[in-house]
Amino acid sequence: MPAAPALSNPIGVPPPSGPPSQQQWVNPFSATSFWNAALPATAPLDPNSAAYVSQLLDQVQHYGTWVNTYSYSVPVYVVGRAQPTQRVTLDVSAPDLQAELNAVPIPAGAQAAAGTDEEMTVWQPSTDKLWEFWKMQLESDGWHARWGGEMDNVSTNPGYFTHSGITNDWGASATSLPLLGGLVTEADLERGYINHALAISLVQTEQGCWSWPAQRTDGATAATAGSTPIPEGMRFRLDPTINVAGLNLPPLTRMLAQAAQSYGIVVRDKGGSVAFLGQDPNSIPGSNPWPAEFGNTYASVMLASFPWSHLEALQTSMSCAGQ
Repeated sequence: MPAAPALSNPIGVPPPSGPPSQQQWVNPFSATSFWNAALPATAPLDPNSAAYVSQLLDQVQHYGTWVNTYSYSVPVYVVGRAQPTQRVTLDVSAPDLQAELNAVPIPAGAQAAAGTDEEMTVWQPSTDKLWEFWKMQLESDGWHARWGGEMDNVSTNPGYFTHSGITNDWGASATSLPLLGGLVTEADLERGYINHALAISLVQTEQGCWSWPAQRTDGATAATAGSTPIPEGMRFRLDPTINVAGLNLPPLTRMLAQAAQSYGIVVRDKGGSVAFLGQDPNSIPGSNPWPAEFGNTYASVMLASFPWSHLEALQTSMSCAGQ
């Protein structure tokens, strides 16, 4: 069976006429990264695929589905080379990371996401650098954060933080997968299709073990004889034999399903629901695009027709704490 096609323009969407900054958006990370490379239709499934999908469906039913855009989301500030820099003070002792946060090109008016995680990403394509933050707050003496990460050579990065810090691995997520990875962005919405893998958060994830591409975990659900908890880093994909165009899905639901089929879905973190991640509208110039994308209803309503039961779990490559 041939490889699933990359979604360069899967449904004949004409080139949009949006702002040049979005027209010129190039997906971050290496073109061969798991975020950007199309999955072959013959990608091997995990022997426990059915059990993992059953666990996912159970979480969909019990906790509901969402797209995090207004809180617990990711504001993305794409800045130019001339953007003035500001110091971000880490409120924990991590000299190696602090050294990378002494001159961050944060634009005026930047805001961290609502919610207790208070995350933010700054991406500077001209220098091929990326910074991200957890518990980011603007205080009287400037920006402060509790953790985060800095990435050089973003365009050739495999799609995860590779630096192991003195006190902890870098990255604002529990997996060291960047906040920008798998995010549904303004550029995706303007194109009318998503040409990369999706990130998702789940409510329950496996305790102490994770699967590549995750580099660590905050999972808290112990494996038992009767359960197969989903490890963070697990990659799901929509069955490649499904005809997405024939499902009569709402536009954004169709975009998500097409991306899930061609590129997959990566479990990036834990949260309060089964949630895809979207660019925070506070970092999108002009009007907020999300209400129209949700069909002027709730994200959960828009996702009700997503083909969750047709997902498959790809083969895992597991690591566990202490091993």
